[in-house]
Amino acid sequence: MDSPAFDLAFEPAYGQAVPVVAGVERVTVNNPGPFTFFGTNSYIVGSSSVAVIDPGPEDEAHFQALMAALAGRAVTHIFVSHTHRDHSPLASRLQAATGAVTVGQGPHRPARPLRDGEINPFAESSDLSFVPDITIGDGETLSGDGWSLRAVLTPGHTANHAAFALEGRDILFSGDHVMAWSTSIVAPPDGSMADYMESLERLIARDDRLLLPGHGGPVMEPAGFLRALKAHRLRREQAVLARVQAGDTQIAEMVKVIYRDTDPKLHGAAALSVLAHIEDLMERGEIAADGPPSLAATYRLL
Repeated sequence: MDSPAFDLAFEPAYGQAVPVVAGVERVTVNNPGPFTFFGTNSYIVGSSSVAVIDPGPEDEAHFQALMAALAGRAVTHIFVSHTHRDHSPLASRLQAATGAVTVGQGPHRPARPLRDGEINPFAESSDLSFVPDITIGDGETLSGDGWSLRAVLTPGHTANHAAFALEGRDILFSGDHVMAWSTSIVAPPDGSMADYMESLERLIARDDRLLLPGHGGPVMEPAGFLRALKAHRLRREQAVLARVQAGDTQIAEMVKVIYRDTDPKLHGAAALSVLAHIEDLMERGEIAADGPPSLAATYRLL
């Protein structure tokens, strides 16, 4: 199967509310970066009474842009896909300004406990202060004036990642789980490759017609794109196995070969992705290590 056809065409239109489909507007934060693309997308869903999905980071200009876009409309719910600092911190200020209730899968938590001596490389990226007013479970629905959003739990990028389906429209707000411009970062201990792949299968089974991600533009043909993403991850898994079979015992060695065409500045994130694959492979009994899996461990085939 072909690699995903990533779409890098995107106009962020900072400070403006951009109509995406009927009843959905997008306001993009001016926080571009290697992991955020042009910035974080906040979505406004509804008409006279609305929900906001992923209010974004604590950013004054974005707060003012959101308030202008809301134009006096009532905000009843603030949905948060996950608790990274580019998605959830502004929820508190937006709630104070609007009186809306916050909704999410739960507070931030790692996919597994930290091991002795392990440091979470993305700890500073995590919003530990967000606690939703409503902890939404898989398949649960919340509704407002002309809209209804159903939670589709998609752990993997983070343990508390959730997508939200716009009922009756075959539209899914996919957060950072699936994006048109790039693959998602899956970095232990916050992320889990096994969880990510299982969540990917859930979305493949849904057959939505449009995905609206947390960064970049929409995924216009989800069925083929999701299958290509799955195939891409499986090829990465096979590449890791091939490097161990070739005699590479350290993740750093594997990254130099597997990601030789990737900007070296991103090799740190790539190493965490390899670690995520290795944790999954060890759980399945295909790779062994000289101790718990880590960036510094030594690996061999079983």
